[in-house]
Amino acid sequence: SSLPIDTQGAEARFRQAFERLKTGSSQVIALGSQVTQNNIAREAGRDPTALRKARFPALIREIQAYIELHKNGTLTDTKLAQRRRTFRRSVEDRLKDAILQRDQAQSILLSANVRICELSEQVQDLQRKLDELSPPPMNFGRR
Repeated sequence: SSLPIDTQGAEARFRQAFERLKTGSSQVIALGSQVTQNNIAREAGRDPTALRKARFPALIREIQAYIELHKNGTLTDTKLAQRRRTFRRSVEDRLKDAILQRDQAQSILLSANVRICELSEQVQDLQRKLDELSPPPMNFGRR
C-alpha cells in the first residue's frame, strides 16, 4: 500500500543537494558540512533512509566515489578548529610584531629628535662663539 514516489524528482533534489554540499553552499544543513549520504538526504529535505542504493544506484556510486576521492581533503572539526587557532595565532603574532616595530620606530624617532635638539643647541653655541671672536660686519647705513 505504499504510494509511488517520483524518483526522477527525488533524484534531481538529491543531486542538487549533493552539488551544494560539494561547493560548500548548503542551504538546509550547516555550511561546510561534510559530504555524506545522510547529509545529502538532509540537505535535500528528506529522511536519510530515502537515499538508498536500491533506488538510486548511479547517484550512490557517484557520491561514494566523490567521498573516496576527497576523504583526505576533507577537514574534520578538529582539523578545522586547529587551522582557525593557527590562523588566529598568526594574526595575533603579526599584531605583536607590528606593535613591537611601532614601538621601536617611536624610540628611534624620539632619540633622533633629542639628538637634533642637542645639535641645534651646539650650532647656536658655536655661532655665538664665532660672533664673539669675529663680529659680523656692521652695516654703516648702506643699503
